[in-house]
Amino acid sequence: MWALPGLPEVEPGADLAALIAAAGPDLADGDVLLVTSKIVSKAEGRILPATSRDEAVDAETVRVVARRGPLRIVENRQGLVMAAAGVDASNTAPGTVLLLPEDPDASARALREGLYRLLGVRVGVLVTDTVGRPWRNGLTDIAIGAAGVRVLDDLRGGTDSHGNELSVTVVAGADELAAAGDLVKGKASGLPVAVVRGLPHLLGEGSARELQRTAGEDMFRLGTSEAVREAVTRRRTVRTFLPDPVDPGAVRRAVAAALTAPAPHHTTPWRFVLLESAASRTELLDAMREAWIADLRGDGRSEEAVAKRVRRGDLLRAAPYLIVPCLVTDGAHHYGDARRDTAEREMFVVSAGAGVQNLLVALAGEGLGSAWVSSTMFCREVVRKVLGLPGDWDPMGTVAVGRPAAPAPDRPPRDPAEFIEVR
Repeated sequence: MWALPGLPEVEPGADLAALIAAAGPDLADGDVLLVTSKIVSKAEGRILPATSRDEAVDAETVRVVARRGPLRIVENRQGLVMAAAGVDASNTAPGTVLLLPEDPDASARALREGLYRLLGVRVGVLVTDTVGRPWRNGLTDIAIGAAGVRVLDDLRGGTDSHGNELSVTVVAGADELAAAGDLVKGKASGLPVAVVRGLPHLLGEGSARELQRTAGEDMFRLGTSEAVREAVTRRRTVRTFLPDPVDPGAVRRAVAAALTAPAPHHTTPWRFVLLESAASRTELLDAMREAWIADLRGDGRSEEAVAKRVRRGDLLRAAPYLIVPCLVTDGAHHYGDARRDTAEREMFVVSAGAGVQNLLVALAGEGLGSAWVSSTMFCREVVRKVLGLPGDWDPMGTVAVGRPAAPAPDRPPRDPAEFIEVR
């Protein structure tokens, strides 16, 4: 592995393949070129005048992943997660910034084809850029564009030296090459291209996008504060569920989050009844249905109207898991004054609502959909009897839980200013 000497300063519109061919006329079949993205960007004219680097970062940002002070880790237009969207204010003239190549894979393909045309050699090309990494100090290079290189080396199904089957081992060979190449290129030595010889088995078809985890695969998609906001935003009322069983551990983790809600007088006014068996759910919903029908008929509703309203309970029947949150006011103060006693109970009700909201948000964070339905509040005695609850437990609705059967529709935008009064 060595760096190619003699490359001139790259200007916009330069034929980068020709410059590399002139600096490395002895390139051979099977070589892999590691090309710093900065010279690719310069050749492609990805230089912008910018009075503020932040403006360029904003323009290249698709999603903010994490923020701490002025530092932003974002997903950029190329799908890469990195600091400042990969916008670089170094190695470029003052008052300008460098953007990453528009399509790094296409840039790598163009270089590979150009070198074949000029030198008649079939090489692999990786376009590389410098990034930081979660949990690790220091910077390293990764592959952001690839052509003629197998970026991943899938060893699953093989065995190690002790005969153990490899079940999860997929090596990021392109990133390993990119990091190794930086050892000979350096960050400030003016050597933006390295050559690796002797690893022809890594040549093949590949795209650097294979190295990027999809949203569903990424367990660490968001920073801490962003994760909280995302979970709150993701919390939607889900009305149709898949029949898949719900992980009881996920529900218990959500209950643990619910228990962090504020409460009056240092009390713990929340209880959660988890209906994990189909028999318990059916028994409760059947009893509630009968109570609901009796109430509706007592209100003089027609049988058609009764049937229509009762059908609304199908949401709870379709859910594979139900939670009945209950309010317990055993720590409430009793003043003997109706006004103050009413306010005292309202404090506990507000606390119960905060606990339910924490529960719903935490369920969303676990990838579970939910719907809070007020039904149990209208037949508390029935619920207490069926579930065998103490008389001072007040059921505060029912939470249906499950995997959403379909994505929730977009929520209509709400302008916070319409809900705020400033004094």
